[in-house]
Amino acid sequence: MPYRRLGRSGLPVSALSFGSWVTFGAQMNLDAATASMRRAYERGVNFFDNAEAYAGGESETLMGQALKKEGWSRDSYIVSSKVFWGGDRPTQRGLNRKHMRDACDAALGRLQVDYLDLYFCHRPDIDTPIEEVVFTMDQLIRAGKVLYWGTSEWSAQQIQEAVGVANANHLHAPTMEQPQYHMFHRERVEGEYAPLYESVGLGTTIWSPLASGMLTGKYRDGIPQGSRPTLPGYEWLREHFENDKGKGIIAKARELEPIAGDLDCSTAQLAIAWCLLNPHVSTVILGASNIGQLDENLDALEVLPRLTDDVVTRIEGVLQNRPDGPKRF
Repeated sequence: MPYRRLGRSGLPVSALSFGSWVTFGAQMNLDAATASMRRAYERGVNFFDNAEAYAGGESETLMGQALKKEGWSRDSYIVSSKVFWGGDRPTQRGLNRKHMRDACDAALGRLQVDYLDLYFCHRPDIDTPIEEVVFTMDQLIRAGKVLYWGTSEWSAQQIQEAVGVANANHLHAPTMEQPQYHMFHRERVEGEYAPLYESVGLGTTIWSPLASGMLTGKYRDGIPQGSRPTLPGYEWLREHFENDKGKGIIAKARELEPIAGDLDCSTAQLAIAWCLLNPHVSTVILGASNIGQLDENLDALEVLPRLTDDVVTRIEGVLQNRPDGPKRF
């Protein structure tokens, strides 16, 4: 397992990491979650991603129980949480100081750890001043509850504003962003954020490298029963699969199959390895509902050296969507 620095920080994070969104509490019980985390850890994964919103907190509870059961040394792994959607009441949502502090304490309790390595603002909050967000994250770091803070699905301008507030007031600035990134969702990571990698040393912990499964080949003939789009509460995901954009991605994924075949790998492995080609990707978060699926995804590391310039040219010939880069006016 190769390790990459998280942006400009000195934190080494495994190139492939393991997330619990959708699976923990919906598709996996404690035994299955523990077994998958153990396999990931044994194969060199050191970052386990979570959020208060995942399964209404049950995902963090399962991960905390698994961590306690395995008994790994706390200095050998990285665990995260995200704050924004904590409940239905007004003070249980958003990035106001009260919810951020309460959510951090609740995550620590569910995960059964003394501190969070990474703490993300799960979305930007237009109702809370950016100064309040930055000062609160700085306070959580100074209190020893958080080591690094970051954002998820923030615009480059919003991230730059947060960095500006932090620098002007000698506070801890955001270290990382968690954006969606895959073969058919490239503009933000490859274009919009491009100036931030150098100017602020932004790291990225990307999610959905397989486009919620569209790049696995699993959905080429329809949506199988028991898959993510059929789960209660994920009707919105089914809509993504059935609209014109989703159908287009699934069709394009079929065109990638011959390339994967020539490389003796699955389309999923090809898609994950492709993400790792980007030097600004600190880690690719994998999701898996069983150990076999996890092993297949982790084996994408073996495909990475096979992605020669000629292979990448073939891939781009299918995708036809390379971003132009940062906008200039």
